[in-house]
Amino acid sequence: MSSPETPPARWRKSTRCGPSNCVEVARLDGDAISVRDTQDTATILAFGPAEWRRFAEDVKDGRFDRP
Repeated sequence: MSSPETPPARWRKSTRCGPSNCVEVARLDGDAISVRDTQDTATILAFGPAEWRRFAEDVKDGRFDRP
């Protein structure tokens, strides 16, 4: 999470947002990448740079696509 010295997070919405479901991504502290659901902004998942790259590669490769 951000500290008093850290500027507020700049959350970016996915370009694939649906009418009710959407995710947002931000860099909070250091190199961590944070993800949250726009319907539940209190719950934030944080990933290190290597974890985030792996996740992004898996998404691009279709690993999480529904049949």
